[in-house]
Amino acid sequence: MRQTLALFLSLLLLHALAGQVNHALTPLHIHLFAGGLFVTYAAFMLPLGPGMAVSLFGGAICDAAAPVPFGAHALLFAAAHALLFQLRARVPRDEPRIQLWAALAANLAFYLVLSYVTLARSPVRAQVLPRLASDLFWSEIVLAIVAPWFFALQARALQIARAEPWRTAS
Repeated sequence: MRQTLALFLSLLLLHALAGQVNHALTPLHIHLFAGGLFVTYAAFMLPLGPGMAVSLFGGAICDAAAPVPFGAHALLFAAAHALLFQLRARVPRDEPRIQLWAALAANLAFYLVLSYVTLARSPVRAQVLPRLASDLFWSEIVLAIVAPWFFALQARALQIARAEPWRTAS
């Protein structure tokens, strides 16, 4: 339970910081998306149950403020969590570079799926594609810069909560 709570609180912080950054970037017409950070660390470091709970709670946080059907983020985050959890035995999950690439790939997948879901009902799809491409580009750049810090924050949150996962657990 401590693992879930410690990482959930770090996701609340991420969501609040992302909201503030997006608010500040509004005059530049840029919106950053950091969905890959909501799933990667929990999928790579925690056992399945607590990690899935973190991903689902993170998805619920994102769903509460997004213009998509409620549950879209939670469903996508749970699916990505399950995929990354299965892959973690095949990759060096403790290596920051692998964590970064997984977060970037998950972020790209989330962004594309959520953009499609949002645009499926829109009559002006072609006009917003350049904006979506720009937002995706900047989101991936910022995520690549912020991810190592955020993963270290999550590791430290687990240390503070005295809830570090066993490295040998699958």
